[in-house]
Amino acid sequence: MDKKLRIGIIGCGGIAHAHMRAYLEIPEVEIVGGADIVPGKARKFLDEFGLTDAKAFDCATDLLKCELDAVSVCTYNSQHAVCAVEALEAGCHVLLEKPMCLNMKEAQAIYEAEKKSGKILTIGFQPRYGANFQQVKEIISSGTLGDVYYVQTGGGRRRGIPGGTFIEKDTAGVGALADIGCYALDFAMNSIGYPKPLTVSAVAYDHFGKNPKYYGDAERFSVDDFSAAFVRLEGGITLDFRMSWAMHMDTTGDFLFLGKDAGLKVKQPNLELWGGAWDGTVGQITLYHDMCGKPTSTVIPTGTEIKSNLFYSKVKAFTDAVINGGTAPIPTSQILYNQAIIDGIIRSVACGHEVETDLAFLDK
Repeated sequence: MDKKLRIGIIGCGGIAHAHMRAYLEIPEVEIVGGADIVPGKARKFLDEFGLTDAKAFDCATDLLKCELDAVSVCTYNSQHAVCAVEALEAGCHVLLEKPMCLNMKEAQAIYEAEKKSGKILTIGFQPRYGANFQQVKEIISSGTLGDVYYVQTGGGRRRGIPGGTFIEKDTAGVGALADIGCYALDFAMNSIGYPKPLTVSAVAYDHFGKNPKYYGDAERFSVDDFSAAFVRLEGGITLDFRMSWAMHMDTTGDFLFLGKDAGLKVKQPNLELWGGAWDGTVGQITLYHDMCGKPTSTVIPTGTEIKSNLFYSKVKAFTDAVINGGTAPIPTSQILYNQAIIDGIIRSVACGHEVETDLAFLDK
């Protein structure tokens, strides 16, 4: 490029700091400005990084009037869709933080705005860039397991309810499901090639978040702290999903990929109170298979992942795609399926029975 990539950041809270640190490591990038609905927050955020010449705004609309090439959308969940659509309509490429949005109506709006704009929209699942996550996908893609027919997600926090906008329905939409559950869904679905989800039967609970014995801000808590689902996927594959912010247990289990020829177990990152979120690290990986007609197991070597490096890789992949005219590193064609499962879980919990996923708009 003859000039630097001009970037704006919409939403200047916690996760925006990780985006900013990554952008500042990329020489081809210039931070033009930031926007946050809390008066003064954007200015304070930009000044924190020494960007005193960057412009600060109290709404995304004003930021998007600047000369921008791309934006990071780092707002709370309920504003993901409206900000992403507005940015696309303004002609910007978009790096949208996870979860993509709250429901399939919003997902469809994002999808249609993306198609109409011709711009890149990528979703912020940085664990994808980890060598261990990629190794799991490579093992499965190689055919070592044969046809995969069952996947179990695991992990979860024993105590790990966040605060701020994460715990209120108006801002977050949902709780543990959207915060860390979407990571587990992406790990599972990406590892097996993102088959189409067909039906979802789910439950969700809020026993810890609403109990002041376990959580100090219980009066504000209005989302889930535990959810589980049985998901039928195309190709006769079953996904057994569970995720927790708080529970009386160290883990909901390990990640299991069962194939007709072999199985793969991925242990959760650790057994500490806040661990096991599948947001960038894994524990031991073991392949279960037969050798000479006898059941055996092989431990797969893993490396240490640094979460800041994963964030950098996520942001760098986005900027490289924009600069080089590439495609979205983590495309909506995949994450729409992730979102359809989240949406199905929400609807199934509400009605108390199994529901079909809502992806009909993709066939239009």
